[in-house]
Formats: sequence, C-alpha cells, structure tokens
Amino acid sequence: MIIIGGGPIGIACALECKKRNWDYLVIEKGALTNSLFNYPKNMTFFSTSEKLEIDNIPFISNNPKPNRDEALEYYRRVTTSNQLHIRLYENVVSVKKQPEYFKVTTNKSAYFAQRVIISTGFYDIPKLLDVPGEGLSKVTHYYKEAHNYSMQDVVVVGASNSAVDAALEIWRKGGRVTMVVRGETIGERVKYWVRPDIINRIEEGSITAYFNSEITEIKEEEVIVKTPKGLINIPNDFVVALTGYLPNFELLANSGITISNDARCIPTYNSDTMETNVKGLYLAGVICGGKETHKWFIENSRIHAKRIAQHIESQKSH
Repeated sequence: MIIIGGGPIGIACALECKKRNWDYLVIEKGALTNSLFNYPKNMTFFSTSEKLEIDNIPFISNNPKPNRDEALEYYRRVTTSNQLHIRLYENVVSVKKQPEYFKVTTNKSAYFAQRVIISTGFYDIPKLLDVPGEGLSKVTHYYKEAHNYSMQDVVVVGASNSAVDAALEIWRKGGRVTMVVRGETIGERVKYWVRPDIINRIEEGSITAYFNSEITEIKEEEVIVKTPKGLINIPNDFVVALTGYLPNFELLANSGITISNDARCIPTYNSDTMETNVKGLYLAGVICGGKETHKWFIENSRIHAKRIAQHIESQKSH
C-alpha cells in the first residue's frame, strides 16, 4: 500500500495498515502534517481535541479547543511512537495503474504497490485573485503571524475563518486593516466565538470592510477595489489574499479518477468503501469534497481509513 499524504488522515490510514501487518509506505511532499504546519502560528481549531483523535489514541489538550502547536505535537507523537513508515519531503509526480499493480513515481524514486490511497488535502494550491499585480512580493496567499504587518496598511481579502483570524490578529498587533469581501457579510461558517468580534470591530470602525467588493488591480503602493459605489484606491503595503485553496485535481485526473463536470469538481468514489472508479485506488480525507473543501474535516473523515481497510479485508476474504 502506498499512502500519498502525511496529514492526520494519511497517518490514520497508516495505523490501519500497521494493525493488519500490511506492507505500506506514506509519502509526504513536505513536513509531517504539512498543512497543519503551515497554518497560522496562533490558530485554534473549531473541533475539540477528542474529535481530532485518530485510532482512539487520546489527544490531551490544555484548552477547550486545541491549538496548532498541540495538534502538531499530537500527530508527531502518534507517528513516532508507532514507528510509522513515512518518507518526508518527497513529492509524488504520478500514479499509473498497470495490469497487476500501481506505479507511483516521485521526484526521488519509483514505487510499486497493489493499492494506493490519495490523502493529499487541499492546502497547497491557493485560489488566485487573477488580477494584475498579484505576483508582487507584497502579496501572499498564506498567513503565518501578525508581527511583520505592524504599522502597515494591510488588505485582507476574504471573509472565511482564516481571513477573519488574520484581520483581527493584524489589527491587534498594530496593523491598519482593510477587508475586501466578495459577499455581503462575514461568512456564516466563521467560528462562533470569533464572528461577533470581527463584526464589532467593523461596526466601531477599527477595521474597515468593503462588502460586495473585489480587488481589480494591485500596485506597489495601493490597491484598486471595485465597490458598489465604484472604483476606489486604497493605500497599501501588503495584501493577504485568503480566498481559499484547491485540491490537486491534476494528480487525480492523471491517475485516471473521473471528476464531475459541475462547479464542485467532486472526484468519483464509493462513499462506503472510498474506492474510486480506478480499482484499488482510494481517496481519504478532505480531497473527497473537490472544491467543496468545507465539507470534510479531520473529525468527519478519520473514519475513511477504517472503511478502506475493511473493504480490502472483505476482498481478501473472497
């Protein structure tokens, strides 16, 4: 078994393989739990710690909602204490079905396996604004911490959890924050204890927000924003564009997995077994949702590992 992706769900798949004494290998293109590692340093999960547990291994947190560092520690300890077979900083280039096996090619080697699980998440390909100036060095699609934005004019694009967290943290660290939001309000899925905070900051004028608006151009010292009242120029030092991310559809398609033709781009798989239209090739985790990346989280996709293992066992019994 080759498991592509060393996030929480990839780790859960590895644990199921180990319990059954299957020959498996996890291949991860970055650090262990690379997406979590790239989350903002002060991020707090929406889920409680028990909902982030895998394989009934206790996740003890000092907080009602665990933070990024606690999650990294938990998944790291689960991986090392169980001596899981994992190769980090190795990027899978292709997955090709052969008559008797899969050939998985990486930037370092090639592997052959009877079955493959793709559990690559969605955090590596940002949804671009696709506007002039997006390639300037002052533009980022990831947010790590607020210190470097102190005393700067910062535009935060979006109204999701990540955008709201960034806007509040940058403002509290002394940045002058303007939010540009395509919709008419702050997202309904924003964490319930954070949403009133951002709404109050906007209403009191601490953070400026332009709703039903979008950036049309980014320049060295300003951004041009299309608002319901027309185009406006906003003085600007940095743009933090947190407009969401996409799964690696290219890897899925090149592996032979069919993808729906509608706006959701849902890959084909059996929800009971997690097997795709390619026999022996499985999906697990957030990638199952296509562009609907808000549908799957650790807490509701950790069961995927068991479904895959049970399906393989049932095939062997026949």
